[in-house]
Amino acid sequence: MKYNLVILFAFLSLSIAAQLPKGFVYVKDIIPSIKVELRYYGNHNFIGKRIDGYHNERAILSKQAALALKAVQKELASNNLSVLIYDSYRPQTAVNHFVRWAKDLNDTIQKQEFYPLVLKQHLFEEGYIASKSGHTRGSTLDITLVDLRNGEPLDMGSPYDFFGKESWVNNTNLSKDQLANRMLLQKIMAKHGFRNYANEWWHFTLKGEPFPNTYFDFPVN
Repeated sequence: MKYNLVILFAFLSLSIAAQLPKGFVYVKDIIPSIKVELRYYGNHNFIGKRIDGYHNERAILSKQAALALKAVQKELASNNLSVLIYDSYRPQTAVNHFVRWAKDLNDTIQKQEFYPLVLKQHLFEEGYIASKSGHTRGSTLDITLVDLRNGEPLDMGSPYDFFGKESWVNNTNLSKDQLANRMLLQKIMAKHGFRNYANEWWHFTLKGEPFPNTYFDFPVN
């Protein structure tokens, strides 16, 4: 009996840990076909290590944002394309990790790949790092598009999380295909209720987001 109670307690603990605040969903539950590669769960990001608050590679969004994204995914499917999520809901704990890193000017391990032409001390003033993030409100996400025929992301002209003019939405110093890919992403997200962020082609926020003034800090489990 004692052994069974231990198992039951462990099961209930896991169930409680997996619960989300009201109004939030796991994106895969709403869009099973979505592709997910949470960069802050792994090491391939501008800091070079897993970010605080990311304990699982599970994309989380407000329910409204997930439903809007479902419409995007449905339309893309007819063209053998899919959304690939690099980041979605982001706990304040993770944002605090970014801020601590940005203030440590000696840590430039990932500079060559992610911010070769931007001085680290200027990341705040140029809008690449902030003490508060729209992601923490639950309706902002970072995405690209994947070609389902070969499983490869479309060429957007700069990598995800590249800090520089190359990633600006209005950058036209791109090939014809890169421009077309960016335009496709921008148009389909706008069509389904998302607004972009001028400095990052991958960044979108749901218009009329349900928690515009709340910055959450529950972990990504």
